[in-house]
Amino acid sequence: MQDLSGFRKEYTAGHLTSEALTEHPVDLFKIWLDDAINAKLPDPNAMTVATVDATGQPSQRIVLLKDLSNEGFVFYTNLGSRKAKDLAHNSKISLHFPWYFLERQVRVNGVAKALTRTEVAKYFFSRPKDSQLGAWASQQSQPISTRELLVTQFAQMKEKFANGQVPLPDFWGGFRVEPQQIEFWQGGEYRLHDRFEYSKQDDGSWTTQRLMP
Repeated sequence: MQDLSGFRKEYTAGHLTSEALTEHPVDLFKIWLDDAINAKLPDPNAMTVATVDATGQPSQRIVLLKDLSNEGFVFYTNLGSRKAKDLAHNSKISLHFPWYFLERQVRVNGVAKALTRTEVAKYFFSRPKDSQLGAWASQQSQPISTRELLVTQFAQMKEKFANGQVPLPDFWGGFRVEPQQIEFWQGGEYRLHDRFEYSKQDDGSWTTQRLMP
């Protein structure tokens, strides 16, 4: 293994100024997300989702952002998964968008609330059929002996639902993360990064402050 202590770079892509901030943080987030998409970054809507289980143990995984509004950030999952079980115990959640190639990152802290079955169904039926079958074939986060067994389960679901529409599983759903705090980070020279943190107030408005790097 190479010596990691020597790996470093200067961040020179730009600056984030107070003049660039928007009244609502989601508006700025949309601008940055569009920048990531236009830059053709791989999986620009990929985000790290961090939850905490009943023992206080944090856990992280990568999922895809599937919808966004001023109300929050939406993702979907098996309701038997580790993250869904964590959220049933503790709805506090953190998201992280790592747009390294743009020398940017965004951190979101908030509360996850379950989507309605109508919202879940609308998205589920928009997915490719093989993705719908994959949801049926996998008991997410549960142990399985071999990949071959998983492939066999998928084939069984494909045969079972060969004709007609694949039904929405009752164990599949989604969450909307209602943000309480959003931080925008832009890399800067000499490690003098630009960091602005939005915090939601009781009346629904947002305040901002610059953070030291």
